Amino acid sequence: MSTVSDPTIVDVARRRLRALPHLWVDGVLAGVITVVQLWPLISAQSYTGQPWHWWGYVVAIGASVPLVWRRRAPVTVLVISLGTSALYDLAEPLANQPIWYGVLVAFYTVAAYSSPGYRMAMLIVALVGALLTVGSWETALRGVVQIVAAYAIGRAAATSRAHAAALEERAARLERERRMEAERAAERERARIARDMHDILAHAVSLMVVQAEAGPVVVRSDPARAEAAFDAIAAAGRDAMVQLRRLLGVLKEDEHAPRVPQPTIAELPALAGQVGGTGLDVAFAESGEPRPLAPDSAVAAYRITQEALTNIVKHSGADRADIRLTWEDDNLMIDITDNGPGAGRELPSGGNGLIGIRERAAACGGTATAGPRPDGAGFVVSVRLPLAAS
Repeated sequence: MSTVSDPTIVDVARRRLRALPHLWVDGVLAGVITVVQLWPLISAQSYTGQPWHWWGYVVAIGASVPLVWRRRAPVTVLVISLGTSALYDLAEPLANQPIWYGVLVAFYTVAAYSSPGYRMAMLIVALVGALLTVGSWETALRGVVQIVAAYAIGRAAATSRAHAAALEERAARLERERRMEAERAAERERARIARDMHDILAHAVSLMVVQAEAGPVVVRSDPARAEAAFDAIAAAGRDAMVQLRRLLGVLKEDEHAPRVPQPTIAELPALAGQVGGTGLDVAFAESGEPRPLAPDSAVAAYRITQEALTNIVKHSGADRADIRLTWEDDNLMIDITDNGPGAGRELPSGGNGLIGIRERAAACGGTATAGPRPDGAGFVVSVRLPLAAS
């Protein structure tokens, strides 16, 4: 069940307000505060029955209109607003102004957007001015409380804004890291799929090519052997098609695709028999007590052996290959050897076969080596795979 609540009307309004240009928002705010500062002058007559002095209108407007530029020049706007409001009592008669809202909004802006030096300087100036220019202690105390409150609200808004920016930056960083990890996972998956496609196709095509080349040679002299060669071609093709359908079904997330498990180490004897149908004599031997292998290691053991046998069929010119599994206390050793001209055979550096063998072994925490046998009588691929933790 989702715990994310729907945005409230206040949240939507706040987001839309933040999306508006600051100059528009501050212009509306300056207009509203100007009306509020003029209200005592336009809502009542003076005690003498005469109109209020024009100077009061000038000061009320002059202390409020500069708020349009409060975010661009907060200190300048505060100085203008403070200085203008301090000149209010120079004429008579004037209506009483209980609160100078323009000064408080300007001071809030300085506290929210200015550097610490400017903030403290303006706070000291405002407090000293409130104490020195106001006639009564009651009025001075009220002015000090209002200034401190505006400063505190401004600092709280700045802290909240900084915290929100930090959260947004963290969310953006996490999103970037998530995308990068998804890209790395996709790259790893593409590499795995490429290895599987290579193993499946290279093995099947190699067997089919060998049998197809041998078929015409024996079709007249040994029809039974030719028929067996064509049967082997068909079997290799069907097996490749089954594995490819399974792989492509997983890629397309097809619910009707076959869900046959990938071949593992238990299928190695069958693999040896399949390759033996090409005319290569393949022997399979196992020593030691079999132990549990991790699923990925079991698949890797099959694919590595399959690729090694494919390389033997394609490149070695050998007529015999041996697969030997040695179960040790902590590892499974797999040795695939052949009796081809290993001493003079070059490793196919441009292909994916031996690279894929090493990558598969490394992905399981194991190692793989390949090269001529020490006695020069063939080629050997040696693989060490760790056993599953008990």
